[in-house]
Amino acid sequence: MTRRPHERPDAGLAARICLQRGALRVDLELAVLAGEVVALVGPNGAGKSTVLRALAGLLPLQQGRTMLGSMIMDDVDAGIREPSHRRPVGVVFQDYLLFPHLSVLDNVAFGPRATGASRHDAREKARQALRRVGAAELSTLRPGRISGGQAQRVALARALATDPQLLLLDEPLAALDARTRLMVRGELRRHLADFAGATLVITHDPVDAAVLADRLVVIESGSVVQTGTPTEVARRPRTEYVARLVGLNLMTGTGHGHRVDVAGGGVVHVAAHSEGEMYVAFRPAAVSLFTKRPEGSPRNLWQGRISGLEPHGEGVRVEIGALHLGASILAEVTQAAVADLGLRPGSTVWAGVKASDVEVYPR
Repeated sequence: MTRRPHERPDAGLAARICLQRGALRVDLELAVLAGEVVALVGPNGAGKSTVLRALAGLLPLQQGRTMLGSMIMDDVDAGIREPSHRRPVGVVFQDYLLFPHLSVLDNVAFGPRATGASRHDAREKARQALRRVGAAELSTLRPGRISGGQAQRVALARALATDPQLLLLDEPLAALDARTRLMVRGELRRHLADFAGATLVITHDPVDAAVLADRLVVIESGSVVQTGTPTEVARRPRTEYVARLVGLNLMTGTGHGHRVDVAGGGVVHVAAHSEGEMYVAFRPAAVSLFTKRPEGSPRNLWQGRISGLEPHGEGVRVEIGALHLGASILAEVTQAAVADLGLRPGSTVWAGVKASDVEVYPR
């Protein structure tokens, strides 16, 4: 995604967020530059929504500090906590939360009105925001008469109408069907590219994250486990969750030249020389399946049992366990291969991967 230069790094978000929510402790640092889109990615229960609610002023920090440009929004040690309505933050919630009894125009005007604008000025700001997202023709309609994609644009307009410095989007495409999601994702990308402030997108969808964001921050159990561009994260995942998110098999082990002794047991042969603690990754499409041990097989060959099959794109993703590697692996095969090999849960297969198809990198 091509972005303009970040000319004002001092105008972005700098946060240390620390709080307890039930059994989950969130403790992380987060920075988003002005003009940058960051996707906060993680499994359910990782703390993504907690971070969003804390930045929006809906949850108090127990420790930490959040700054937006020169404005201190939270500073626990100094006893500072700005209320939500005084923060230059716009929020697009997952279900959009449009007021059903108000017109689209008055929904968007609600934010400026809440911050003290007159009815006339608030409506003018609302009209500008609706034009900005290509939804001006919806002004007189009620939310019940617009589509999901239109509601997403209206919710974005409402967030932008207050001229925020920080835009927070909570699973902004989750409420849409697959066809609408594809169209709206492209629209949203263009709108975010025009936004001068900092943007944080909460999502669990790797496609949304890759399309919308300049940078990913991956959290698990309330902590940051990896950060980087979508390409960097996809190429070299550092946890099993991230590997599955980007569609890779991942193991850890100790390198000894062209061999890695896997932490859970077993050996993976690699083309590149490796020494010390390493990650081992390979694509599911690089895994070949056989019902009998093949002759002249790839250097990596493991026997296991199929634990699941599910459609994936135009093919089938097969999960294979009991490999003596300490973890299951995924293979991608065609529908025809599933039929020809008689693949089904519980059946035994041999999984082969060429050493040249395995990437190894330091832990």
